[in-house]
Amino acid sequence: MKLRIAAIALISLALLASASAAEASMIGIYRNGMESTAQRAQLIKLFGRSCARGGATDALRITLGRQTASCAYRTPVLGRNLEIAATERLLSGTPTALQHKAYLGLELRAGAGAKYEMLVYPLQRKVQLVRTTTEGAKFVAIEKDVTAVLGLNKPNALRLRAVNVTTGPEKGQAKITAYIGSELVAEATDALSGELTGTASAVMVGAGKNADGMIASIDDVVVRVPSPF
Repeated sequence: MKLRIAAIALISLALLASASAAEASMIGIYRNGMESTAQRAQLIKLFGRSCARGGATDALRITLGRQTASCAYRTPVLGRNLEIAATERLLSGTPTALQHKAYLGLELRAGAGAKYEMLVYPLQRKVQLVRTTTEGAKFVAIEKDVTAVLGLNKPNALRLRAVNVTTGPEKGQAKITAYIGSELVAEATDALSGELTGTASAVMVGAGKNADGMIASIDDVVVRVPSPF
């Protein structure tokens, strides 16, 4: 977990990044091992009515309160073509009745009421890719019985990538891919990616319409851009 923080010129690097193809290799420009209060403070709340944050020695702990469906925290990195990764756990302190519908997640291109989301349900072993705009949320991929998804208190190494295609028949579209560890678990192509104008990259957790009492932890956050950039 001894990850080095590299926060210099992150925003400018990410905004200048340009992929030659959706399958471009990625290079890390931001790493956060959550090993200190200062490191955990680098993640800024993006949304969530009642989101209590704290930390053990090596992770950010999030507890959701009343009338709160989800909580999201953005990284310092802004950009269109990005990959975000984090190790997330659904903790056993979560009320039993809530555990089955609780999810762990990541976000890209978040802002102005729009975003791409990767949602992982530890107890359902389900993965969803969601495209949200001001018109509402649309599930662009749903995968069930995903063996790579781990359960209560287990580390789920999530990774979400959104990169615009610049060549071929899909030029101009966004390729969205989701991984757990090294395993590709869901993918989709968005022909209307221009409707999402946001640039925030974020980690998030939640559960249905009311996640009161949910507890999760987040660790080892990494943001990457296409290489070369």
